Amino acid sequence: MKPAINTGEYFITGDVACAEGALAAGCRFFGGYPITPATEIAEHLSVRLPKVGGTFIQMEDEIAAMAAVLGASWGGVKSMTATSGPGFSLMMENIGLGICTETPCVVVNVQRVGPSTGLPTQGAQGDMMQARWGSHGHYEIIALAPFSPQELFYQTIHAFNLSETYRLPVLIMTDEMVGHMSEKVIIPDAKKIKTVSRCKPKGRKNRFKLYEPGPNLVAPMPAAGEGYNIHVTGLTHDTRGYPDMTVETHKQMMDRLIGKIRGNLNDIIQTESYRLDDAEIAIVSYGISARTSSAAVDEARKRGIKAGLLRLITVWPFPEDKIRELANRVKGFVTVEINLGQIHLEVQRCIGGKVPAFLVGDAGGAVIPPDRVLEVLKEAF
Repeated sequence: MKPAINTGEYFITGDVACAEGALAAGCRFFGGYPITPATEIAEHLSVRLPKVGGTFIQMEDEIAAMAAVLGASWGGVKSMTATSGPGFSLMMENIGLGICTETPCVVVNVQRVGPSTGLPTQGAQGDMMQARWGSHGHYEIIALAPFSPQELFYQTIHAFNLSETYRLPVLIMTDEMVGHMSEKVIIPDAKKIKTVSRCKPKGRKNRFKLYEPGPNLVAPMPAAGEGYNIHVTGLTHDTRGYPDMTVETHKQMMDRLIGKIRGNLNDIIQTESYRLDDAEIAIVSYGISARTSSAAVDEARKRGIKAGLLRLITVWPFPEDKIRELANRVKGFVTVEINLGQIHLEVQRCIGGKVPAFLVGDAGGAVIPPDRVLEVLKEAF
């Protein structure tokens, strides 16, 4: 059996880096369906997984793919899928099932232009609100937005660690540009890669309750076949996992689902600041758009405009406190994203009208160049 981690320096695409990150995190099951521009993740894992003792299955559609991923996770295996816009839409019901049943797994969305079939080979960032609210009901979700193939490698590992720690599907919201971009990616030795596995139950099996929360509101999770009584349902359920159609039980379940994320925001949310210490204008961006935004910051500084960049690595949960803190000391905000203002709405909500906020957006298909950002900086401020 070949090693799961191919230590070394490579010139590879973001999609391949994502697949290698999944293997390094301990992923041993992939269920998916081909779709541009995410297919390369599946193609790479279809070759690599069998060689490291894992399983690759091409399902009949994305609905079945997401169901297979959830089932594999309950079988005790770290599992993932990868898709793009139309497939992401089909997965939403079962992503909600994964949230309700507290099933750890990773879902990668290599975003392309929509709606519907759109421009399959062109990139966008138009699924960001769908990532937060695409499934029905109220819930919390974790979504990451890497901005390079190297970061996509590491953030895939991080996504698995978050999913195992908090027992829920974690989303990687990359884009076609990062997915198909080829850059140097360093894959470190296995000893330098930190991985996390779900907390396993202890004590007498006949007293075990599947959803009895621990100190951080996350319940230990056994695998099917280990001798524990496992009843998994998307209905409102009690701590044993059995349906309980009462308002009181639903409130208790929701308090746990929401609380385990909101109670750990400081451990979950990641952002990166670039030249923000003395900035008078804060640019907020993520993914591929953050790369061009950093170039805009540098050019603005040359022209005497004190701009800085807040890069969102974790988009959901949204870093509300950081935005509010910035709103108390900058003259305004500019959001840069390849959609028509999805995350911009969150920026506006958090600053509460204290300072002006401007959008540099695009319906999709092309990277937003630095000069477009610079023009807004010059005209608005």
